[in-house]
Amino acid sequence: MYLQATIVLIAMIATFAISSWKLKSTELSMVVTAIVGALVGGFGFPARLLVEGMFTFFDVGMTFITAAIFINIYSATGAMDAIVRAIVQNFHSKKWIVFILLGGIMLIPGALTGAGSVSIFVVGGMVSTVLGYMGLGKKKVVGFVFMFAVLSAVCPPINLWAMLMCAQANMPYVGFDIPLLAPLLVIGTFTIIFFGWGAKPKDKQEILDQLPEPIEGMNWIRISLPLISLVVLFLMQKYLAFYLPVLGLPLTFIICALISILCSPKRKGIKSWFSTINVTMEQVFPLLATVISVGTLVNIMTATGVRGLIAITFVTLPVVLIYVAALFFLPFAQGSLSYGSAVILGTPIIFLFNSIGVNVTIVAAALSFMFPLGDALPPSRIVGRVTISTVEYEGSYMSFLKAIMIPAAFMGGVALLMLIFANKFSFLVVY
Repeated sequence: MYLQATIVLIAMIATFAISSWKLKSTELSMVVTAIVGALVGGFGFPARLLVEGMFTFFDVGMTFITAAIFINIYSATGAMDAIVRAIVQNFHSKKWIVFILLGGIMLIPGALTGAGSVSIFVVGGMVSTVLGYMGLGKKKVVGFVFMFAVLSAVCPPINLWAMLMCAQANMPYVGFDIPLLAPLLVIGTFTIIFFGWGAKPKDKQEILDQLPEPIEGMNWIRISLPLISLVVLFLMQKYLAFYLPVLGLPLTFIICALISILCSPKRKGIKSWFSTINVTMEQVFPLLATVISVGTLVNIMTATGVRGLIAITFVTLPVVLIYVAALFFLPFAQGSLSYGSAVILGTPIIFLFNSIGVNVTIVAAALSFMFPLGDALPPSRIVGRVTISTVEYEGSYMSFLKAIMIPAAFMGGVALLMLIFANKFSFLVVY
């Protein structure tokens, strides 16, 4: 049994490496790898397993599709433009407050969709423009935008790494808010100080001239009502769960998207809003493809025994080796497998720590700070490529990696401390 699973694993690794090199697509490579794994494992062409796998993370895919629709419709109303403009208008002379608020703006789209690339698509261009006029050079701007993009993906309520690990480990996705927010605030503060130190802002009017003009009729009620509605619905589902029908995250985001449309000061036709939804689907399609392909790969790995082999291997490893190897292997796994890394490597680690009595909520939170560092690493480099394109950074990719090296290392260090002293941080878990 072990020999057969090992042979299938070797075949899958070789296939994935060759496919990634030839196809230049992580998603297609995972599907091809799954098919080869099934063939080597004696399942023939695995049509049923592939279809089942496509729906493994259907709920996760629906969550970030509807969340992306909400945040893009909200942005299309002019609310995001108004917020950024108000930040510059009111706090231009206080650069640290501007940097903090811009970082907060970057967190919102990714926190609601689970994808850092969505943060860059929605507000990355505008934030990078403001940062440039606030005195940051291109290298610092690209580093700032990347770091807050990956932090936005970690930020609750939607953390796809933690959600996928919980789904595979039969854990409830609850109690993650403070374990994710506390280290995020520490890392975000360090990032702001690191990139913002020494910045000298330009004239306020010069900055405002580069920003979109505010839409007539836009006010703070229209800006805040959709976000307030989202928070209220979240809290009601959490604290009044026994008195309300189950809405679920996808329906919650659709309700808030409709509220955003009603709050829009500029009345648009249905065709215009459908155009926004079409653009959104183009943005999230790569992420949806990733989730679908991860499901097929995991399903085949489970059927062939490869997933069990990996899990047993991890569970029998000394914990010290996990500490030593985590910061190296997990980001590179993310760069190769995208969110599949959380299922294939993250879940066995959770099983290991659970078996020795460690708080697995803190463990999952710590791991979810390690995985996104791989979004700047080959072969996928998803967030790294999008950041460079949006900021229009003209330096080499290696210079970009050097720009983010120190804050990324700090983020990894914080995550490693959480992993090593997980039980010490268990007081952060509040249900």
